[in-house]
Amino acid sequence: MELVLLKIKHLLSSAQIYFEKADPSALEAKPTPEKWSKKEILGHLVDSAINNIQRFTEIQNQSKPYQVRSYDPDALVAANDYQHKDLQELVSLWKSLNLHISFIVSRQTQATQKYPLILPNSQTKDLKFLINDYVDHLEHHLDQIYH
Repeated sequence: MELVLLKIKHLLSSAQIYFEKADPSALEAKPTPEKWSKKEILGHLVDSAINNIQRFTEIQNQSKPYQVRSYDPDALVAANDYQHKDLQELVSLWKSLNLHISFIVSRQTQATQKYPLILPNSQTKDLKFLINDYVDHLEHHLDQIYH
C-alpha cells in the first residue's frame, strides 16, 4: 500500500498546482451540452471519493464477501450541480476527501487487503483491488482534466 499512498500524494500535489493556475472559465467549458466540463469531472471525483470512503470502511465490519453497490455518476453530478459550485471549495473538498482516503488506506493490513468483495458486475475481487482501482480511476479522470 506504500506505493498507492505515494501515488495519491503525487496526484493531489499535481492537481493542487494545476487548479491554482487553471482558468476557471476553461474548467467550466462543456465540450457538448451532454458532456461534463472539467469542473464537473472534478465533482465526479468528489462523488467517487465519497462512495469509496464508504466502501473502504464498510468492508471492515460487514459480512464477507462485501457487496459493492454501484451508483449513477451522471445523476450525482447533476444533483450536486458541480458546474455552479465555487471552484476553490470544490478543490478543497476533493483534496480533503482524498487525504482521508490516504488515512484509511494507511491503516490497512495484509489481512484487511484480502477481504473479499463482489463488484456490481458480479466479479469477485478483494479490498486491495478496490483501492488500486480507485487510484487508477482518479488518475484517469485527472488526465482528462489536464488535457
